[in-house]
Amino acid sequence: MPIPLPKSLTEANTNGQNGNAANGGNVDERAFAGQQAEKVLPAAKEASNDFIKGETNAFIQSIKEAQQLGERKQDTMVDAAVLAKLEEGYAKLAASDSKSLLKKYLTKEVFDNLKNKVTPTFKSTLLDVIQSGLENHDSGVGIYAPDAEAYTVFADLFDPIIEDYHGGFKKTDKHPASTFGDVSTFGNVDPTNEYVISTRVRCGRSMQGYPFNPCLTEAQYKEMEGKVSSTLSGLEGELKGKFYPLTGMEKAVQQQLIDDHFLFKEGDRFLQAANACRFWPSGRGIYHNDAKTFLVWCNEEDHLRIISMQQGGDLGQIYKRLVTAVNEIEKRVPFSHDDRLGFLTFCPTNLGTTIRASVHIKVPKLASNKAKLEEVAAKYNLQVRGTRGEHTEAEGGVYDISNKRRMGLTEFEAVKEMYDGITELIKLEKSL
Repeated sequence: MPIPLPKSLTEANTNGQNGNAANGGNVDERAFAGQQAEKVLPAAKEASNDFIKGETNAFIQSIKEAQQLGERKQDTMVDAAVLAKLEEGYAKLAASDSKSLLKKYLTKEVFDNLKNKVTPTFKSTLLDVIQSGLENHDSGVGIYAPDAEAYTVFADLFDPIIEDYHGGFKKTDKHPASTFGDVSTFGNVDPTNEYVISTRVRCGRSMQGYPFNPCLTEAQYKEMEGKVSSTLSGLEGELKGKFYPLTGMEKAVQQQLIDDHFLFKEGDRFLQAANACRFWPSGRGIYHNDAKTFLVWCNEEDHLRIISMQQGGDLGQIYKRLVTAVNEIEKRVPFSHDDRLGFLTFCPTNLGTTIRASVHIKVPKLASNKAKLEEVAAKYNLQVRGTRGEHTEAEGGVYDISNKRRMGLTEFEAVKEMYDGITELIKLEKSL
């Protein structure tokens, strides 16, 4: 590349050439040209230096950009060991008789498209998303979101699973605004106390500014626990109670919480495989009110599980208590929310309203005809579980039955599905 010359030098050179051409290049003209050259040589030298300096800086900048590109590429590369584990796990899942939604929707094409992707902030991989389902072929779903960005980066897998589980919530759909409705609408589903043993309504919440369990540090766990404890200590009236950290918990307190069926244990094998139990029991805790009808779990599966419950079937009273509590807590702790998916949670089955309204109900006649029970449950979008919840058996004909859908409908509508479904089940049980 030629070095650009200052205008004065170019003019001097041109003048000299013109003079030589017209007059044969006499001595005076050559002398004049030499004098002009001496005047502009310093400027030419400076221009040359500036040009070289500029080219050098540009070269150095290009090297820096290449290094940064390499670093970014390295940040977005999936480790060879992770890829090998993914390939091995996928092969075993594909060859299994698993009925999980993970197996149903993780086609070879989707797998190959996602296996090299990572989330921008926390560098979570496809393995972080599906490892629980790879290790537990008896999973119903089989995936978790290690961080909020996973729902976008691995959308090719999450979207069809969300649509399947939540009753047709498509990737083009948008979850409606949070609406608890008229809390006085619901009454007692079993006023004679013949069938419903207890009723519970809970919701999950994630705290704004924090990732989900697999990406949390121990310091973040402890920081969150501190915020939750101070927030809940400010509750008054029916919600007033005490926070109990799991770390350093006294044996007498522990036993009482076990007796009350309040104490959550370290996660089951499904959560363990999803890396949801790191640094246990740091940052975990339980809060309950004096009447033991309101409960908050801190950093169990989700950042917060807010629970309202009591014996019998008075859904209206229980729902009203939950709504009051959620509104009070949200005044102090901002919740993580997405315009399309609603409230964000670790497990995609809890997205949207995150509401799960359930009863422990004894229906011995329907229990002897499980097909009929499942038929009615499906009609009202209900989920039937064993007495002690997911992955357990019914004991003495007692089932845990709840609404299944949490997305594409409001909180009020989600609870109403359970209310209508349980009312129908009791009616059917009476008729048999």
